[in-house]
Amino acid sequence: MHETERHRVILAAVQARPVATISDLVDMTGTSEATIRRDISALDVQGRLRRVRGGAEALNPPEQCGLVGRPFAVNETINIEAKRAIARAAAELCHDGEPIIINGGTTTYQMVHYLTNRRMSVFTNSFGIAEHLLHNSRNSVVIPGGTVYREQNVILSPFGGVVASHFYAKRMFIGCQGLGRHGLMEADPMVVQSELALINQAEELIVLADSSKFSGRSSLILCGLDRIATVITDGGIREEDRAMLEKAGVNLIVADAGEQGTIQSVA
Repeated sequence: MHETERHRVILAAVQARPVATISDLVDMTGTSEATIRRDISALDVQGRLRRVRGGAEALNPPEQCGLVGRPFAVNETINIEAKRAIARAAAELCHDGEPIIINGGTTTYQMVHYLTNRRMSVFTNSFGIAEHLLHNSRNSVVIPGGTVYREQNVILSPFGGVVASHFYAKRMFIGCQGLGRHGLMEADPMVVQSELALINQAEELIVLADSSKFSGRSSLILCGLDRIATVITDGGIREEDRAMLEKAGVNLIVADAGEQGTIQSVA
């Protein structure tokens, strides 16, 4: 694991618990104790966490255990037609017999309506996606262990995912808080930690982001544009955002909310 990625995992971990122990961080990152100690020391000097005996803690621990961001029920109603079109285009990339990962989110949730006649192995940390596919399809459904965050409708574990680490996927479909030249952005450290583990299990990363997400910003960068294979968005995407993706070599699919088909341009 690259140093930048390790630091993201460490910072996410200290926000998720009172103290992130060195042992915990070794397990999360798959690196040595000496490496973790050096990382903690560096982050302590940078003023990004506080080094303590046996581990590290956040400078400003959250008062309660919750996720940053709007509740699922609120986000679900925003740009719904664009989200449905994007989800339909994403489902067209799925093929029977292929294992896929669908991350929790209001845009990725819309994929379930187009997967009811498929037969795939689906790993998801979305309670809603898992429930819908179990009741309305013959897809095999795998979910991780962890805590159910009711407002966001996702299952997350601060200790990493044993099941996820053994699940291979052809493609991972993921939403985001924002998308810009620095990469894919998320709002909550716990979400970043969970998604980093899932991203590593997929060959291709497919981002489902309506055009408003190109204006979204967050201090937490999940991954760079170089890790993204394809972005699926709507016709509201700006020319500068098209150019950004083309320069990064990211394939772009523009979904038309008014038609059953999609318009695809390859960068």
